[in-house]
Amino acid sequence: MAARERPKAVTLTDAAAERVKSIMAQRGTGFLRVGVKNGGCAGMEYEMDYVEAPEALDERVEDKGVEIVLESKALLFLLGTQIDYEVTPLHAKFVFNNPNQTDACGCGESVTIIPAKLD
Repeated sequence: MAARERPKAVTLTDAAAERVKSIMAQRGTGFLRVGVKNGGCAGMEYEMDYVEAPEALDERVEDKGVEIVLESKALLFLLGTQIDYEVTPLHAKFVFNNPNQTDACGCGESVTIIPAKLD
């Protein structure tokens, strides 16, 4: 019996994948690195960066042709997150649809996230 595929910790929408691929093509960088940090009025902020290589303890995910690395300390906060890219007349930005997020500040720059419960 073949092992079933493990669910991806983080996924991208088509719009997010296309935007990341476009940026990476311009930069010549291999990985999208995603994490969280303490900060903002709601307690935490999402971080995104483009890196040449993952760090030793990073979780690696491939989705829609994009290589994503997740900071090991952020993994439980990001499980199940879908990253989207949203364009409106006032802004263009990446949006995190995170089932572990319980609150956000009014400006949308910081969030409250609880770690995922593993069954």
